[in-house]
Amino acid sequence: MKRTLIGLTLAVSLTAGGASAFDPADLQKLKATGSCAKCDLSGADLSGADLSGAFLMDADLTGANLEGADLFEANLMDANLEGANLDGANLEGADLRYANLMGANLSGANLMGANLARANLKDANLVGADLQRADLSAAFLKDADLTGANLEGADLKYADLFGANLRDANLTEANLVFNNIESAMLCRTTSGRYVIDRDC
Repeated sequence: MKRTLIGLTLAVSLTAGGASAFDPADLQKLKATGSCAKCDLSGADLSGADLSGAFLMDADLTGANLEGADLFEANLMDANLEGANLDGANLEGADLRYANLMGANLSGANLMGANLARANLKDANLVGADLQRADLSAAFLKDADLTGANLEGADLKYADLFGANLRDANLTEANLVFNNIESAMLCRTTSGRYVIDRDC
């Protein structure tokens, strides 16, 4: 069961004194209005929170715990989510253009239709993530782990996939024009799925 923002006050305030302290006033603003552009929520525990439609443009969510959070159609454009835990989070239709997701854990996350154009996903964990029809144009995915990810119909035009792990990823009808997939080979299996494998 998802926690509402009202129920988060205690959980988040308990971590406010940590090394990655956020601004409690920013949490209060988000709770009251659903909007907190440029706010500081670094290191906050927002696991399981209902943040659907939240306006968090340019917010600092560095190292935040958003495991299982509902960020359906949330605006996270230019947000800093470096090292954040988004394991199993719902980011369907979310706006993550230019967001910094370097080293973030997006394992099993729902990113269907999300806009990740020009996002920084270097070293991100996207194992088993659902990226159907996601916009990853010009995204930086160097050394990202996309093992078993569903990229069906995704736009990867100009994306940098240098060193990315795309084993068993579904790239059916994905746009792979003008992107960097050096250091690996693109192969189509008998099932019609595309996989990256140096030995194919």
